[in-house]
Amino acid sequence: MKILFSPASPYSAKARMAARYCGMDYTSVATDTNADPRELTDSNPLGKIPTLIDDDGTVVYDSRAIMQYLDRKSGKKLYPRNAAKRTEAEVFEALCDGITDCLLAMIYEIRFRPEDKIHQPWLDRQWSKVERALDQLNDNLPRTTKKLHGGHFALAALLSYLALRFEGRWERGRPKLKNWPAKFEKFFPEFDNCKSQA
Repeated sequence: MKILFSPASPYSAKARMAARYCGMDYTSVATDTNADPRELTDSNPLGKIPTLIDDDGTVVYDSRAIMQYLDRKSGKKLYPRNAAKRTEAEVFEALCDGITDCLLAMIYEIRFRPEDKIHQPWLDRQWSKVERALDQLNDNLPRTTKKLHGGHFALAALLSYLALRFEGRWERGRPKLKNWPAKFEKFFPEFDNCKSQA
């Protein structure tokens, strides 16, 4: 199994952590999406990461599709079997991914638009969504034990991306959220090797 990834990508971090947690033997293949490498574009016409290529040739892309694939392949290790608890974990994952979407949209706006074309009200709108959702997370963190689920990995990926790109802008007033990665790492020591990095 291969996971094509980018070191800074939070969605790559989520998928790689989940694969490790599920006990999957995989190779991480650092991939420059701007170069449109054939291994990526032949597998995923969108040219996006993460993209998982399994030993039997199965290709899965989009981090949430990868998470569901890993759950099925591992014998339901990644999400609760109880329907209500599974829905709760999936909604929590969606919230974390939604925050990540806003953060990435902000980064792309700043990075790829000429400075005189950057639309500050739009950036402010994205940041207001981020702050509202982070407050929600701070007040409603999931129980974190050795039995982890997809939402935990989405949260870990989100917080590592915040630490990478938005350090000092989100921590104030959110002590539970700020301290959560240390708790998570106790149950998932591989966190430091999989999180978003420059």
